[in-house]
Amino acid sequence: QVQLVESGGGLVQAGDSLRLSCAVSGRAINNYKMGWFRQTPGKEREFVAAISANSGITSYADSMKGRFTISRDNAKNTMYLQMNSLKTEDTGVYSCAAGRNPYYISRNPTNYNYWGQGTQVTVSS
Repeated sequence: QVQLVESGGGLVQAGDSLRLSCAVSGRAINNYKMGWFRQTPGKEREFVAAISANSGITSYADSMKGRFTISRDNAKNTMYLQMNSLKTEDTGVYSCAAGRNPYYISRNPTNYNYWGQGTQVTVSS
């Protein structure tokens, strides 16, 4: 069974940086495309970033471009999200996800098969 565990969230001030990690167990991460999504109260799950199995393809939500960087270390079975220049509107629960068809990426959460529990990111002004 594939399990995903996020870490690295916390309370920071606007302009600060955070690095989220997503540790995967149960199967090699190179079998999956990976993504980060964000959930805030009263809103639907929002796409943040995605990366293909060999890191050859990445995609970002427009509001994250230039500030966030998604990466993966298949040898460590771990994915990362480096978040710089954080804004108050970045606040939310960030979840990582793994999906089949590893050499494609998707912004649609329904194309992901496994999910972590999420880590809270709170950005204060």
